[in-house]
Amino acid sequence: AFIQASDGAGHVFGITHREPADPDHETFLLHATARDLHGPWKKLAPVMHIDATQGETVIWAPHIISHAGRYWMFYCAGGNEHTAFHIHLATSPDLATWTRHPGNPMVVDGYDARDPMVVRIGDQWILYYCATEKPEGGHHVVKAATSQDLIHWSGQRVVFQSPKVGTYGGPTESPFVVAAKGRYYLFVCSNEPYNDTAVYVSDTPFSWDSANVIMRFGAHAAEVIHDSKDRWFVSSVGWGQGGLYLAELHWYQP
Repeated sequence: AFIQASDGAGHVFGITHREPADPDHETFLLHATARDLHGPWKKLAPVMHIDATQGETVIWAPHIISHAGRYWMFYCAGGNEHTAFHIHLATSPDLATWTRHPGNPMVVDGYDARDPMVVRIGDQWILYYCATEKPEGGHHVVKAATSQDLIHWSGQRVVFQSPKVGTYGGPTESPFVVAAKGRYYLFVCSNEPYNDTAVYVSDTPFSWDSANVIMRFGAHAAEVIHDSKDRWFVSSVGWGQGGLYLAELHWYQP
């Protein structure tokens, strides 16, 4: 998760367990900062250590926005039952001290519902996340829920469905939606191969067709960053990648 603080500094948060991969034991988040996205980056103290009192079994996939003078982190908190995974919320005044919301979980869904991403479109907030069409499995999908206050979420629906079926993993991980040039672009980690992101386009933020893929590029768990200088970047990170990467992103009028 990338976020630009009110003082202009860049911050990044993410899972950080030592290789080899051990996703069930991701229990806190890396925190680093830099004056500019190009670095140099400085590691700070880890944040968001797991809180078993809120039913958290893992800490995965944070996404952070700034709103109403606070920072809002949505993240996967796991749960003992993969057909009912939790997406939680924590807030912070300074990106260093985080307080979990007493109303957690924000969303409960399966299979392994996770990788939340929140964006304001029109008069509402939309939370996107990956899941399966049914809690016990099925087609891998991207779902969306809506809210007026970032706390009460409803109207969960499928907005993208892959032809592939399963439970763990799948080709709809790390959904990220960007409104640009009058259309809506859905970035998803297809895992075909592992280091691959597919981009789909639609005229609505609530429906993408798997046939409308407009490009693929080599990135895993991509997040799109639009900074205060009107520059666009896309990130890549993952097991076996050796670090966290950024590349410039350019939009071209079709």
